[in-house]
This record gives sequence, C-alpha cells and structure tokens, in this order.
Amino acid sequence: GWYIMKMRMVPVDRGKRARALKDAISRTRTEMREGRQLIIYPEGTRRAPGDAPNYKWGIVELYAELGLPVVPVAHQAGLFWPRRKFLRYPGVIKARFLPPIPPGLGKEEFLDRLILETETACDEILVEIARTPGAPPMPATAAKRLEELNATQP
Repeated sequence: GWYIMKMRMVPVDRGKRARALKDAISRTRTEMREGRQLIIYPEGTRRAPGDAPNYKWGIVELYAELGLPVVPVAHQAGLFWPRRKFLRYPGVIKARFLPPIPPGLGKEEFLDRLILETETACDEILVEIARTPGAPPMPATAAKRLEELNATQP
C-alpha cells in the first residue's frame, strides 16, 4: 500500500488482467517520462530452479506498446532462496544482464528471443552453480534440468 505509493511502483491487480495491463502501460509511460525504469518478472512470479518456463503475454504487450528495448536478466536465486520456504542457503546469487532486445520485433519473435536468451543464460548459471564445491542442494526440478543438459554436480 503506502510503500508501493512512496516508491512509485506500478502495482498490478492480477485478478483484473486486461485492465491491469492497460493501467501498467499507462503508468509506465508516465514514469518513463520522468527517467524511471520498469522491472518486470515476465512469468509473474518466481518458479523453481530448472522448471519449465511459463512467460506471460503481458511482457509482450508492454514491449510492443512501449517501443523500448528490453534487457533480460538471468539468475538462479531460487537455489539459495527457495520459493515458499523459510530456509535459506549460503552463497552468492549472481545475476547476468543480457544484451538488450531492440524494439520493433514482431510479438512472437520477441517472446521467442526473450525466452531463448534468458533460459540459455539461466541454464549456464545453473550448471556453473551445480559444479561449484559447496553448492546448495539441488531441488528435483534443477536436478532434472541438469540431467537434460548432461551436466552433473561434482
């Protein structure tokens, strides 16, 4: 509530998807004119490390409507800070900022590129962490993905 207002965040009412998307686009245009940036999780929430991607169409609409480049960010924070769990594992969460995707691509082309580039980088980070001595325990989804990538833990 108050924190979101104070930080000038763009809240999204997930129950009213179409209206929420229009509001988010409008608010984002306003904030962009003031030099602000938009950070969005294209899946709407975190997923288990290694799980299949589930990108929402909202990121595509924002991309098409705003006409701005998108800088994908890949990470595997869920290995150290598991979703819906109190437990945290020690380690360093690394994020990789990928090259910007320029505006002007078709919607499907943009989404395909976003998923391919982001998920490729997430896979690389997953393999890197899994091969690091003292890596956190791999959840079943991460272990399965490592198997699919033919990557094993030390």
